[in-house]
Order: sequence, then C-alpha cells, then structure tokens
Amino acid sequence: MKWYKKMSLAAITGLSLLGLSACSSQGESTDGKVTIEYFNQKGEMVDTLREIAKDFEKENPNVHVKVVNVPNAGEVLKTRVLARVLAGDVPDVVNIYPQSIELQEWAKAGYFEDLSNKDYLKRVKNHYADKYAIDGKIYNIPYTANAYGIYYNKDKFKELGLKVPETWEEFEELVDKIIAKGETPFAIAGADTWTLNGYHQLALATSTGGGKEANDYLRFSKPNAIKSSDSVLKDDFRLLDLFRKKGAMQTNWQGAGYTDVVGAFARGDALMTPNGSWAITAINAQDPKFNVGTFPFPGKQKGQSLTIGAGDLAWSISSSSKHKKEANAFVEYMSRPEVMQKYYDVDGSPTAIEGVKEAGSDAPLAGLAELAFTDRHLVWLAQDWTSESDFYTLTGNYITTGNKEDMAKALNAFFNPMKADVE
Repeated sequence: MKWYKKMSLAAITGLSLLGLSACSSQGESTDGKVTIEYFNQKGEMVDTLREIAKDFEKENPNVHVKVVNVPNAGEVLKTRVLARVLAGDVPDVVNIYPQSIELQEWAKAGYFEDLSNKDYLKRVKNHYADKYAIDGKIYNIPYTANAYGIYYNKDKFKELGLKVPETWEEFEELVDKIIAKGETPFAIAGADTWTLNGYHQLALATSTGGGKEANDYLRFSKPNAIKSSDSVLKDDFRLLDLFRKKGAMQTNWQGAGYTDVVGAFARGDALMTPNGSWAITAINAQDPKFNVGTFPFPGKQKGQSLTIGAGDLAWSISSSSKHKKEANAFVEYMSRPEVMQKYYDVDGSPTAIEGVKEAGSDAPLAGLAELAFTDRHLVWLAQDWTSESDFYTLTGNYITTGNKEDMAKALNAFFNPMKADVE
C-alpha cells in the first residue's frame, strides 16, 4: 500500500487545514523581514545554494531565505514533509525530484502550487518541465538534470590505448583488456548499492529497447512473469557479469561506500566507476591527478547508447505557503541564466536553463551532457514504481552471488505488489 493511502486524503487535508490555522505567524520576524524556508536535497551543493540565497536577499532585503539541508534525501524528505503537511507547516520551496512518486501524489493532493502559467518556465529548454506534467499541469521547475553513465580515467585510457565503448561487445572487450594490462576496471560501492541503480536500469533499458519497454517488462507485466530464462534477463545478466569477472572490481568492494569509491577512482586505483553526474563534485574535491571523462551506457549497436536521469535541482512551491509572492520570487531568481551559471560552474550537471554557458567537449561530463534532454536521456524507471531500495539490494546480491534464479525471484517479489493495476 502506498504510504499516502494509510490515511484518507480528506483526513490529511483536514488536519493540514487545522494546522494552518494554528500557524498564521509562520515566516514573520521581529525585524519586519519575511522568512521563506527552502528544503534542499542537494547536499553537495548546499554551500553554493546558500551563497545564491544570500545574493537573492541582497536584491530582496525584506526577505530571508532559510536553507535547510535534508540528509539522506528521499526517505527523510518524505517523512519530514509529510509530518509538516499534517502540522500545516510545509516548507515554502522544496527541492523535490520531478519523476518521484512523492511529487506526483502530493501535487494531486493539492500540496504544491500549479506553476503552469509562470513566465520563468519559458527559460527552460525544450519544454523540459512539460515532461513531468501531472494531469496536464506543471508543479515543478527543473533547473538541472542528472545523467548516469561511466566515469573513466582519460589519461590512463590514452596511455593504454583504450577506447570508449559504444556497444556491449566493445564494453566487454574493454574490461578484458584492462584486466589483461594489470589494471582494475571498476570501483564499485557494494555497501551503497544505490550507486548501481542507474547501471542496472540502463542494462534493462538497453536490453528491452528503451525505458518504456523496460517497465513494460518489469512493472506492467503479469505477476511472476519475470523468468531467468527470458532473453531480457539473459542480456541483463551479461551486463551485470562484467563486474563479476575475476579482477574486475577493487579489493574489498563489498564494504566500500560511496565516498570510498570516489576516493578509489580519484586516486587511480580503478580506471572506471559507474555513477551519476552528481558525483563529479565529490570527485573534483579529491583533486585527481588525471583528466576525468564520462561515457553513456553502451547499446547493443552503435548509436544506441543511453543515459538515464531526471530533473535534479528542481523546485516546487507549497500551496499552503504564507509567502507565495516571495517564494515565487526566489524560484524565478534561480531560473535566471546568470544565477544558474554560478550553480553550474560548481555542479557541472546538464542545465535546463537557456543562456547558461556550458563547458565544452573536454569537460568531465561532456560524454553524458551530449545526450541530455534528448530521446536518449531516459527518465528513471522508478517514475512508475512505488519504491526503489529493494531494487538496489537485489542488484548488489546478484553481483555478489551470480545466482540467476534468485535474481528473477527477487525481481518478481519487488514488482508483484505494484501490479494491482495490471489487468
């Protein structure tokens, strides 16, 4: 059962309204300034965001922006925002990922402002915000998008005569060549298997032919329809088995966390690491002594490589905010090209805002950015799921054991509860 169905919408709304009546002074201060609260999920960018908030305050001296950094992102944000809804005290502006089930459900429940007619949406490239419309309305402005792929050591690739792979076959050959040359292909975070989420989703998407096709197989098939003998899973095993080759991963990979993997890659202990565009900030902080590059997930054939992601820095406004004018001003301010330039220069993720000068073809994320906002930039498959954490677990379990039957059973156990709507 979805978390929000544990109590009726009417009950939640009623409690919210009752709470609001008790919070009429929210955001007022003794110095006459209005305080708006911003819930941030981009922990690695919080310092830059606080600088931007200060810049906004200089332009709007009667407004103070309280930036609240939310640890552990999704689940914590879900719990905290829901608690605040019930108390009638929702943050004015929330960084919430536009593909998330939370945004879809909360928007339908009336907790977020309809932004469809805001002029600042015209600054968004290729109508990207429309991609996440809910019942034809836009409740979220995506300023940047994340993209997932493979980071690699460009200098070592050049030294060893290695080429970026464009197909599965070339990817397999690359891993074998790296091992044969006495190097370690991958740095893998076995203790933080969420870092492999994009790899596994892309393996399934390239196996089936796309994101929709992958979810038709996984999410919208009949219960218990997933079999280890399926051609899709055979392809999936083939791609996951790249990690299982002898010598393909760093020593003690099972105990390695996200930070460990970033460090291992930045030190040159492994030539590649699968991760999202968000990792570049942490990698750069380690001051690697080589040029970093990225490439998208290879396809079955050339020209079929894919990346996956969604809106990353993406903001919604609370419909119960006492200061909607000021909240809208902050959201509009962030959409200005010169403001997003300051953010982009640190973050480096593909930006959806027109007018931001992005790095050239030699930039670390160029290999992923070239697919951003195209039809080869898939939205996270979990847009149609009700959870993700067990998917991370089953991915890690397969890399550890290689048990194909267990993988099929785990996938069925994960997706079966979601299939009540499958006829």
